Amino acid sequence: QVQLAESGGGLVQAGGSLRLACAISGNTFTFNAMGWSRQAPGEQRDLVASISSEGSTNYTDSVMGRFTISRDNAKNTVYLQMNSLKPEDTAVYYCYAEKVYSDILSETYWGQGTQVTVSS
Repeated sequence: QVQLAESGGGLVQAGGSLRLACAISGNTFTFNAMGWSRQAPGEQRDLVASISSEGSTNYTDSVMGRFTISRDNAKNTVYLQMNSLKPEDTAVYYCYAEKVYSDILSETYWGQGTQVTVSS
């Protein structure tokens, strides 16, 4: 069974950096898209960054220029380098991986989440 395990979260002061990692086990698939979403208390879960199998990336506007997503297909791992962190970045960060079979059929797998807390 596919499992995603996040690591690298923690407490950091504003302006600091963290690097999140998500290791995928239980399969040998190359996922069409991998990425990170986050959910702050009382807020909706929102997409932060995604990366395709060919390496194209997308970021939400609020993290543009500060966060960098990357993936290592050989290791089935996706990373999120977070620089210049702000208190509003505080959230639980969830890793996801998507396998697309057609334009209407896909499977998405989620990790358990890792807490990122940025103090002012």
